Amino acid sequence: MQTAADAGDAAALLAAVPAGRRVALVDPRFVGHVHALRLGLTDPRFAAATVPGALTARPEARGALLRALRRTTAAVGAGAPVVAPDTDPAPEDRTVPGRIAVALEAEGTAVKRPELGSLTATVPTDAGARAAAESARDEVDDEAVRLRSAVKAHDGFFTTFAISPYSRYIARWCARRGLTPNQVTTASLITALVAAGAAATGTRGGYVAAGILLLVSFVLDCTDGQLARYSLQYSTMGAWLDATFDRAKEYAYYAGLAIGAVRGGDDVWVLALGAMVLQACRHVVDFSFNEANHDAVANTSPTAALSDKLDSVGWTVWARRMIVLPIGERWAMIAVLTALTTPRIVFYALLIGCSLAACYTTAGRLLRSLTRRASRTDRAAQALADLADSGTLAQGVAAVAPGLRGAFTAPAVALLGTLVMIGGALFLPYGSPLTVAAAVVHVVLSGLAVARPLKGALDWLVPPFFRAAEYVTILVLAARSDAPHAVPAAFGLVSAVAYHHYDTVYRIRGGTGAPPHWLVRTIGGHEGRTTLVAVLAAVLTHASGFTTALTALAVAVALVVLVESIRFWVSSSAPAVHDEGELA
Repeated sequence: MQTAADAGDAAALLAAVPAGRRVALVDPRFVGHVHALRLGLTDPRFAAATVPGALTARPEARGALLRALRRTTAAVGAGAPVVAPDTDPAPEDRTVPGRIAVALEAEGTAVKRPELGSLTATVPTDAGARAAAESARDEVDDEAVRLRSAVKAHDGFFTTFAISPYSRYIARWCARRGLTPNQVTTASLITALVAAGAAATGTRGGYVAAGILLLVSFVLDCTDGQLARYSLQYSTMGAWLDATFDRAKEYAYYAGLAIGAVRGGDDVWVLALGAMVLQACRHVVDFSFNEANHDAVANTSPTAALSDKLDSVGWTVWARRMIVLPIGERWAMIAVLTALTTPRIVFYALLIGCSLAACYTTAGRLLRSLTRRASRTDRAAQALADLADSGTLAQGVAAVAPGLRGAFTAPAVALLGTLVMIGGALFLPYGSPLTVAAAVVHVVLSGLAVARPLKGALDWLVPPFFRAAEYVTILVLAARSDAPHAVPAAFGLVSAVAYHHYDTVYRIRGGTGAPPHWLVRTIGGHEGRTTLVAVLAAVLTHASGFTTALTALAVAVALVVLVESIRFWVSSSAPAVHDEGELA
């Protein structure tokens, strides 16, 4: 830390700082809480940020900061206003950091102004104002505010009342010992994998241990986000790890339960894969709807307005959060049922609960979409096209087919293709060439569905329909085959493909765009993989051939998507983000 004699000296000192470092300007008269300075000066998500009396800039905003500082110094020295003559600047914009922040924004550099709530941050101009500011600062417990703000603003009932009251203190303990959110996230993953291993023993003691360890894993899962908020340690890698590991933990636990059940004489692999398929399809409904409305400038739906009104009534808030069976309630249910009942009952409860939750949330999204008055943007259409995961076959059809017109044509065609594919896998004789014919029809209809930009009111349904067609087809064909261990192999294949689809979501959320086209083409796209599985089921009719083929396909897809995904996220220059996560 260095002290500048004046603004000109500050410019010289800033210019001497190595280009790769963050810099900050703080008015020496500043009075406020330490956490107010943390919020304004250490959050890595923003190129520039300010609180009254302080300003920071990351390396990418350093040049703009120096230019704004020199302009501000010249303007103040010449007596010229830094803000427009017809405006009355806020008190914080009359300080040197405040004037520079205004100048930065005038140049086009976004400056984050974090909400401080009850925290104090000000630059007093006389002794009386300083005394008042110091009194206001001393009346508020800086650490208590920091702990409260570590907890996610919108969370489920179980997480809010059964986990967060003490996990925030675990987060503080971790912060004081130098642990990072990514380390806690990894510990949560390891704990969940141990829980899955305990469930795989198939013993009552193993099930009890698995339930307890799953809850411990969830506590750590809450702690990593709270630690990130408490210590402002946000990163693109952290958001990706947190979101990806949540899915890995849950699906690994499903596999552990299925293995344990088989050891006890009850084969529930179909139920385990069904639960994973339902959960993945449910998530893609949420992701697709959110991306379709990502850049909506206002709440234009009467249904959404009603939802906001219900959220203003205390009991309805918690009822609505619980009915969607968010991750806290879901994991608590899984843990308790694992310890007290059997894997079959666990999966029945999951399938019933998640089905009801999916019906509730999807119905609400349909109503919002049908009553929404705003049009979809190009950005939303591109996100939906990326989520569709169309491969070479569907894109080839889309390139030569005329775009189908009509407000609901795209989702209707996608739904028809899904029904044809699933119906063929379910009702035609297993191994019939007609199943391959159904896959060809699915390819054609999938291409027609994406031949035009997905800007219709219900076009966000196209990616969920594609996911359902692929995942359910794999499940049905594996379950109907006589090949031993075909369903566990299908579980591995769906896991690998689902990872690719979740990875696509998190790349879009991070502002880095979808995975490269070569990756989608290499792994076939949704329609290519679905067709390939149908062909394999028709051709490989001997005992273990289908299982071997599914296993090989799962390994090939997993290797390609994992290697490219890890390479991308490790080397990504995307801005730091913090994913608050989905309630589900």
